[in-house]
Amino acid sequence: MASCVGDTARALACRDGRAAAHLKLVSIFVIFVTSVVGISSPVMLARVFQGKPMYDKAILIIKCFAAGVILSTSLVHVLPDAFAALSDCHVASHHPWKDFPFSGLVTMIGAILALLVDLTASAHVDSHKPSHYTPIGTQEELPTHAKKLTEFRVETAVLSVSCPDKQGEELVKLKQRLVSQVLEIGIIFHSVIIGVTLGMSQNQCTIRPLVAALAFHQIFEGLGLGGCIAQAGFNFGTTAYMCFMFAVTTPMGIVLGMIIFSATGYDDSSANALIMEGLLGSLSSGILIYMALVDLIAVDFFHNKMMASAPLLKKASFIALTLGSVSMSVLALWA
Repeated sequence: MASCVGDTARALACRDGRAAAHLKLVSIFVIFVTSVVGISSPVMLARVFQGKPMYDKAILIIKCFAAGVILSTSLVHVLPDAFAALSDCHVASHHPWKDFPFSGLVTMIGAILALLVDLTASAHVDSHKPSHYTPIGTQEELPTHAKKLTEFRVETAVLSVSCPDKQGEELVKLKQRLVSQVLEIGIIFHSVIIGVTLGMSQNQCTIRPLVAALAFHQIFEGLGLGGCIAQAGFNFGTTAYMCFMFAVTTPMGIVLGMIIFSATGYDDSSANALIMEGLLGSLSSGILIYMALVDLIAVDFFHNKMMASAPLLKKASFIALTLGSVSMSVLALWA
């Protein structure tokens, strides 16, 4: 409790509502611009270089960098913040928060929910695969059916030379689109938390360095999500919508946080705000951990034919993965 009193005293020394409001307005513009730059860069590069000889390899390396960014986001940024929020003295001194590690529980629930979405989508795709069946009829009809079946099998054999590859590519694209959409949901949770927390804060000493750090944070997170969107091959309208949603979510969260503070007087250190931040952060972390490890890293390193046939590409992809995770982890020093 003594540390809680000390933290409150430090916060009061930096508390200035007018200066904080000015910094928040600046942060809305800065974070929006950096978010647009971050998420649009890989998407624009993919469209410019599409069809070029190195296009597929470049997209794979960008996606591995993105996987590193997203893994670091979940484990180094989101999860520790969620644990810290629910361990704060304003929350952890009350039941039931001091009796059970809710951060770990909700993180696990987030990962299981991401798995459920994956399983449901895979079942939906499998149910729409073409099925082959053998026609049946009476004894008199069997010779006719046998002749038709032979013709059908010959035609199927000719078509199957080209169809499996095309169907396989379509299934891969569907999977990549699902991964991109679920990733965006997890990142949007995280972005809303960041925005609302910043918007509710009246501590100018906290906001000032946070704005600069969040600018770089949004660039790297945008590069991560943009790399996945670029590989998924969405049409222009869907791509623009997903990029726009990522760019505006944090600024909208800041505005929402300012409205919440004006309406309720709760700041970012109130118990209710900390509980919301901790639970949403834990859920977001679980989703992002599952997506990074299962749908991005495992798929590319163990199930990608192009990487399996090119050891040098595998090494370059691993370096990109490491660079992405290290770059995002370093930002944890400031945000």
